[in-house]
Amino acid sequence: MPHEAISVFDMFKIGVGPSSSHTLGPWRAAMQFVQMLNETSLLEKLTAVKVLLYGSLAKTGKGHGTDLAVQMGLMNEDPVTIDVNSIQFSIQQILEGKRLLVGGKKWLYFNPEEDIVFLMGESLPYHPNALSFLADFSDGTNICQSFYSVGGGFVIKEGEQGSTAGENIDLPFPINNSNDLLYWCMKTGLPIYGIVLENESAWRPEAETKAGVLHIWHTMRDCIYRGSHTNGELPGGLHVRRRAYALNKKLVGSSIYTNYEGWMQVIKSSIHNFQHVLDWISCFALAVNEENASFGRVVTAPTNGASGTIPAVLLYYILFCNGDSDEQIIRFLLTASEVGSIFKKGATISAAMGGCQAEIGVSSAMAAAALTESLGGTQRQALMAAEIAMEHHLGMTCDPIGGLVQVPCIERNTMGAIKAITASQLALQSMPDYAKVSLDAVVKTMWDTAKDMNFKYKETAEGGLAINIPLGMKEC
Repeated sequence: MPHEAISVFDMFKIGVGPSSSHTLGPWRAAMQFVQMLNETSLLEKLTAVKVLLYGSLAKTGKGHGTDLAVQMGLMNEDPVTIDVNSIQFSIQQILEGKRLLVGGKKWLYFNPEEDIVFLMGESLPYHPNALSFLADFSDGTNICQSFYSVGGGFVIKEGEQGSTAGENIDLPFPINNSNDLLYWCMKTGLPIYGIVLENESAWRPEAETKAGVLHIWHTMRDCIYRGSHTNGELPGGLHVRRRAYALNKKLVGSSIYTNYEGWMQVIKSSIHNFQHVLDWISCFALAVNEENASFGRVVTAPTNGASGTIPAVLLYYILFCNGDSDEQIIRFLLTASEVGSIFKKGATISAAMGGCQAEIGVSSAMAAAALTESLGGTQRQALMAAEIAMEHHLGMTCDPIGGLVQVPCIERNTMGAIKAITASQLALQSMPDYAKVSLDAVVKTMWDTAKDMNFKYKETAEGGLAINIPLGMKEC
């Protein structure tokens, strides 16, 4: 049976906030467009470029930084390595100088206020997150290329199929749904992470996979630390105050440390009652998504808007469940990635297609499964935990106030993390034989719900909290 090969590094991508679908995806699309110009020797003939944003990219693009992202992509800046502190300066230079260094090689006149067009009332058929690049050349010819940002930083060029680099990869254990995954686990006796690790060998040696997964964790970890130690107000005009800083300061009290390792020792030696553990989980999730909202470096997990849930649950496992070895961290993230890929294949991880259930819901399910297997649960208990977590996110709308990934998005990551831990505990104390709902059934239900959901609750800022909370109202 045909299957889509999705790697752990497809599900977890390092990039820049605030949105994987509205920032990272368009950024990548612009880079692909520039790559095409380079490969066809058209860049030297380029005289003008214009960007058209459609659907959800148009409606919430300003709040999500889509216009900034396409400019950085056209300059061929890499979201993985760029100094995030330089982005605003570069954008200001483009705006003031009315010129853009396309591909890092070709200077063009470019006025963002005219050459990036937000087509609020227009959509392209394949996906709500669509954008087109129009290019004129010195010989009088012109071209148009369209792309779809389908969630989680995945990009599909119009006319092409698939959104990953694994289209022609034959995996030893092909998986389309959770039944396939469970079949291979039962047949081989391998845990979920073991199946994933074997599949990753189709792309690269095992040592490279493990090193890459640890790099993903280190990026998550650094993001948590930065967000927990940065004070102030988030950009965008909503005047949302950062809360991770104050919460961390309250929890650590008078303790002194100078780096992440010292911070970990302080947390481990602090009070570990239920209330304090909950506070720490909230702090971790808030920290990541406040960094995300500030154009910081984050990891899609599986999206930017849901990037705080999995790191928060993983750090909970590391600190409070003795999961602090590299091998345990790698296994956690491998398991999480497979559950995310099942949702991507069977439903969606795009809020513009499925509402916030497709982002926070999926991230919570990923974290729940990973935590369950990490704590000694069986493969079936891990999949049961993923089902429980998603079951209690079904129907969640995406209604960002002002089109910004701030309210209610940041707090939702804390709730997704807590739900993941609760789902894991329920699954660990349950017999999957008696479960009434399977993970595949909840994936289908999520997709059915997504298709039934009114468009205004799909990342358009045209419904829900987005229209009931006055812009500029301060969050407490």
